[in-house]
Amino acid sequence: MIDRRTMLRGMAATAGGGALASVALTGSAAARPELKIKKIANLTGPGLTDEFGMPWTDLGIPARTPDGRTLYVFGDTFRGPDWGQGEWMSPTGLWSETRGLPGGVTFSAAVGGDEAQQLVDYQHGDEISTIIPSDVITIGDTMYLHGVANQGFGNAIWSGIWTSTDSGATWQDSGARFDATAYDGAWQLCTWELGADGWLYMYSAEFLREGPMILHRVRPEHITDPDQYIPWGRDASGWGWGKPATPLSDEIIGEMCLRRFGDKWLLTWFNNPDYRIEAKLLDHPTQPWEEGPRVTLLHGTSWGEEDDTHVAQLYGSYIIPGSRLDDIHMTVSQWNTGDNSIYRVMQWRVQGLAGLR
Repeated sequence: MIDRRTMLRGMAATAGGGALASVALTGSAAARPELKIKKIANLTGPGLTDEFGMPWTDLGIPARTPDGRTLYVFGDTFRGPDWGQGEWMSPTGLWSETRGLPGGVTFSAAVGGDEAQQLVDYQHGDEISTIIPSDVITIGDTMYLHGVANQGFGNAIWSGIWTSTDSGATWQDSGARFDATAYDGAWQLCTWELGADGWLYMYSAEFLREGPMILHRVRPEHITDPDQYIPWGRDASGWGWGKPATPLSDEIIGEMCLRRFGDKWLLTWFNNPDYRIEAKLLDHPTQPWEEGPRVTLLHGTSWGEEDDTHVAQLYGSYIIPGSRLDDIHMTVSQWNTGDNSIYRVMQWRVQGLAGLR
């Protein structure tokens, strides 16, 4: 058994107010289109992913593979009849060939064989208790997985990058190591995306959702060299590249997902202090945080008070490939830490974000 309650502290105590039809948006009334938000399906859990030997798992970070499938990468995974029992693996992966996202994602095979196997070669123990994935990206024929190594859950000791050249079937350690103490811990958990300008942009923050977010960029050919990442920061002359990395705001940022849709960028993240999942529409990752429309997609609530926009003990939020800005599908995690009876990944659909201004 492991104790991950630290990661979710504050969630269970937050009470919801029952079903609400509206969602919170910033901006003028004229810029607030009606959003349609709906739960599509539970994707993992007993009775759903037992056949792959992973009835208990979370996160589900998706990326299109070079061969055209979608790989979903999961966090702490257990084979046993109950959460925390049986073989402990992290990260793990399942492939999907689903293209009709509104009908719900289904999985076609597990990475590792008939039953899922751990993607990264290490033993859960005193040196590394677990490695949690934070994002996956495909560039050309290579997939890149960023993960956070913990020595006792929540004690991040470094983050690194693993690569795959066979659509996620096997993974190699690139040797990249990001210092977990750098930038007051803000270089631990990340999300990244390629820009039309040829740069890869990386937002990062503390693993335990206790600090603000910072920004770096790097050329894709140097993605596995931390020394090549250029910080975005501010000094007396203003914001610019190559200056000391500066928090983009004072806001606390949790798990996040940055994806580009043409000339727009969409960031989703877990807002731990306010117990909700939010989205922000950007013209560019360097856009000042206080600018641009922002919307709450899902509110945290109590068990027994859930509906399409209220979810008990929610976290995560990762945009599924095949989404359009006006029709976003994302994975959301849920864990009942009271009795461990629920620990799963779900699929949500959000329509109308393209109308935000």
